[in-house]
Amino acid sequence: MKLTKILATMAILGVTSLFAADGATLFKACATCHGANAEKSALNKSQVIKGWDAAKIEAALHGYKDGSYGGAMKGVMKGQVARLSDTDIKALAGYISAMK
Repeated sequence: MKLTKILATMAILGVTSLFAADGATLFKACATCHGANAEKSALNKSQVIKGWDAAKIEAALHGYKDGSYGGAMKGVMKGQVARLSDTDIKALAGYISAMK
């Protein structure tokens, strides 16, 4: 019985790795407002996020998600990040921070 549970868990973990977060794919939704290379001020109301380090991006995204961060775009961004998992946020932050 225990072996079956272990194998089932391993199979589930293997399958979920196929759906790992892809920062480039996730960023497509962001690019509409932030620009293809994160070079724009979204709707002329946000900071340009290009050049931010991953930790700052993660903190901002988590803050938008829990409502503890944001200015003029807080409401819009809360809706955008609500669907993102912690893994998605980490992947997205890594992708954006790598933009040169």
